[in-house]
Amino acid sequence: MDEAILPLLNKYDLPLPRYTSYPTVPYWEKESITIEKWKKEVIDTFKKENGELSIYIHLPFCENLCTFCACNKRITTNHKVEEPYLVSVLKEWEMYRSLLPSEPVIREIHLGGGTPTFFSPENLVKLINGITKNSKVSSDHEFSIEVHPNFTKEEHLKQLASVGFNRISLGVQDFDPAVQYIINRIQSFEKTKEVTEWARKHGYNSINIDLIYGLPKQTVDSIDFTIKKIKDLKPDRIAFYSYAFVPWKSKAQRRYTKADLPQANEKWKMYQLGKTLLTAQGYKAIGMDHFALPNDKLFDAVSNGTMHRNFMGYSTTQTKLIIALGASSISDAWTAFIQNEEEVELYQEKISQGQFPIKNGHLLTAEDLIIRKNILDLMCRGNTTIDEKTFDPGLLKNSMTELSLLEKDGLVKLKNNLISVTEKGSLFIRNISSTLDARMRRKQKEGNVFSKSI
Repeated sequence: MDEAILPLLNKYDLPLPRYTSYPTVPYWEKESITIEKWKKEVIDTFKKENGELSIYIHLPFCENLCTFCACNKRITTNHKVEEPYLVSVLKEWEMYRSLLPSEPVIREIHLGGGTPTFFSPENLVKLINGITKNSKVSSDHEFSIEVHPNFTKEEHLKQLASVGFNRISLGVQDFDPAVQYIINRIQSFEKTKEVTEWARKHGYNSINIDLIYGLPKQTVDSIDFTIKKIKDLKPDRIAFYSYAFVPWKSKAQRRYTKADLPQANEKWKMYQLGKTLLTAQGYKAIGMDHFALPNDKLFDAVSNGTMHRNFMGYSTTQTKLIIALGASSISDAWTAFIQNEEEVELYQEKISQGQFPIKNGHLLTAEDLIIRKNILDLMCRGNTTIDEKTFDPGLLKNSMTELSLLEKDGLVKLKNNLISVTEKGSLFIRNISSTLDARMRRKQKEGNVFSKSI
């Protein structure tokens, strides 16, 4: 281990946002948005984007509780919940559809969860047909689904392919039995391989596998074992995430304590080993926690500067209107955000009453939009230029002071108002981005809010 990195790990391993949005949810001004304002922002952005949009659908049900997961989910083996939930989702879409002034062009659909393949293949096809009815599907669309291999059948992938699905993301996390036991996700390599082969058989042109470093009981040997197994699957992309330990948000994570988690220096060793092994397999490190083969669209997006980041993570498209359907999902009209009710019953109740199921939201200010662009540039392109004319002088002074300290540690390079992230700094991208986070600086939250940055 490079001894020079250890002081930086101790110094910068702080609770910080992952910046899938700016402002981040804890700093939204909920009183700034109303349903009428939200409708207006959706219509305005829809027109500016010539009717093009993306759709995220949250499917929260799981048969099994994975204790590492902090997503909004409902654990049940009762599949009678499927149809009523999908009826609500389609009603919500119809509410948006009636709002739009012309036929939408759907660029992306992403099914997330929960476990989307909790739903039967037939019900998923009904859902997608209901969404695409009376809409155009872009010729270069990307329809993707997150799957838990244990709960995925070949028929799921076959039927979804028949309605345009071409991307799949498999949750793996770690193949080490000791790690799988403590996170309550016993999943064999053989089952994962089987689902990967089904995806290729049915024409999915981009296969992603999710891995996590920093899990309880995980070791450098666990990472070595897992990534060497992944080599046999040769996915097009790999998301290699730092574990988000947020027990105040997810009660399931209280099954273990901080004592069971590797410390920052151990996590750094895990990441470095993973990066070394993946690079040897032909992958290129992209953005934060992602790797892609040269044949993947994400690799091309980095090369031509079109990679984007939103609530779904890194994307090859820059759609500015994302309509999110289902409980807890977050929509983005570029100038505004809204989040749906998190409780399934409350979500369904509002839909049945003909109401948009909005829990909270935020209307972006002119300053928010400027900072959002700067942070997106850092997260997606590794550099950004600060426009002094549009930045608050006090914020700019504080930001540049902190960035100068980061420069001394070799994490960024500053030239006039150009901020460039160094190779060493890529591991600390959340810290670098946070220097521009005006809302977090002006209103620090008390108590636990974010996971550690390393």
